[in-house]
Amino acid sequence: MESLQELAGTTCELGRDASVLEALDELPSLDPFLLREHMKRRGFDVAETHFEISTGDLEMMQAFVSAEISRLIDLAYKGRNANEANTSRLVEALLSSRNDEKLEPLRLTLRLEGDSYREGIFAWKGFLYYKWVLNSLWPKLREVLVELMKVKTIGPRDYEHEALVRGLKVKLHDNIERQVKSVADYLRIYDGVFRELTTDGNATAFRDFLLKSPEMLVALGEGTGVVSHIASFWRFRFPKGKPLEAHVSELLDILLDFDSGLGGDAPAALAAA
Repeated sequence: MESLQELAGTTCELGRDASVLEALDELPSLDPFLLREHMKRRGFDVAETHFEISTGDLEMMQAFVSAEISRLIDLAYKGRNANEANTSRLVEALLSSRNDEKLEPLRLTLRLEGDSYREGIFAWKGFLYYKWVLNSLWPKLREVLVELMKVKTIGPRDYEHEALVRGLKVKLHDNIERQVKSVADYLRIYDGVFRELTTDGNATAFRDFLLKSPEMLVALGEGTGVVSHIASFWRFRFPKGKPLEAHVSELLDILLDFDSGLGGDAPAALAAA
């Protein structure tokens, strides 16, 4: 609080600012969907402009989302002119944070009104976003799982620490796979309800699922954020084409960070060391 007060350069009350920072610190990532749900759950009213999907992500998601929702667009826009039912334009409108009249047939199909419509569409964007993220992330994670078991220690030999490294490697390998399965299980639930909507026309089940999904969205975001951090940091530290090696102390730090993110506890011997 003293540091925050010094940075602010003012004597005004900074309790809310500190609470916001503490809430942000609880998150594994700052992706817009997890961030919005978490801040709302903590009681903060934050402007929607903070939750825009980045331009780069928006462009990469277009083709993926188009394929995902094409059957629903056929259902919602049946009998309308081709321009109105243009998939790319509808996907762009869906991924935007703004309400768009082009989505009105979609709203009617989902049987959502007012705040329920806004919340439901946001939840749907969340599931689409995380499905896209995991789809893009899995090939990178497969590489990490292979390299994790191959990375070597260099420098002075420390047999106790090297034994800890070996144990953490096996533990992390299993826990990463378990985390990916957990995230994939959430997405399978979404896929099942969405299939009911597009195959059986069961809009009520899909609507109810979206409106009751905030907790699942948070868990999905947390799980995805953890494995995304592992994949991105691993490739940053061990670029392709470079030696797959590190000093034992550094490797322990990396593995311990990953283990902590996955909810693990450091071995007692490592904590003592």
